Formats: sequence, structure tokens, C-alpha cells
Amino acid sequence: MTVRRIKSYSAATGYVYQYHFEEVRPQQQRAGREGTEYVYAVSRDRKHTFLVPVFLRRDARERWAQTHGRPLNGTEEYAAAKMRLFAAFDEMAELEAGRLAIEVTPENVEELLAPLELD
Repeated sequence: MTVRRIKSYSAATGYVYQYHFEEVRPQQQRAGREGTEYVYAVSRDRKHTFLVPVFLRRDARERWAQTHGRPLNGTEEYAAAKMRLFAAFDEMAELEAGRLAIEVTPENVEELLAPLELD
């Protein structure tokens, strides 16, 4: 039996989410783009849980490496996905309403990782 540490996040939408990391799915494709999918189990009411996949696009990793002169390590990739999950909590009131395209892209990777001061 796997014991998972449930964490909470108070979103700008007013909801308090409970979540835990479920799994990583390497070498995935979305809309013809390659990347890694990080899947989180999420609840707003502690009764109903739904899965939220966050797709870390390969071109986002490449952009970050080009800008910083080194690739992201595994922990940093996980951090980028988690920061994108938090942004989704803050931006979207109805996360469980359907299949959402939550992605770390070349356009948002810098903004997502900036608070972590990785350099």
C-alpha cells in the first residue's frame, strides 16, 4: 500500500485544493508535441478526486536550457509542472469540468520557475 502525503493549496479562485503527486508519464505526445506528463490527484471537497495531468513540453525544456546554459534536472522539471498546477488552481475555477490542456510551454517556463531562483 502506497501512502501519499496530501498537500493543500489556497487558490486565488477562493478554493482550497488538496492534491498529491500520482505519477510521471515520460515520452508522451499532445497535439504532435513531445514531452513528459506529470499527473496529480486533486480534490476541492475531500470527497471527489479527479486527475489533473500537467504536460511539460520538450520545447519548454529546450528553451530553458538554451537561456540558462544547462538543462533542467528531474527535480526542476517536477517543480515546473507543480508551479503550473498552482497557476491552474489560481486561474481556473472549474478544473474538474473537463480535459484541460495544462502545459509548461516555452512561453511560460521562465515565469513559472522564476520564483524558485534556480540559477
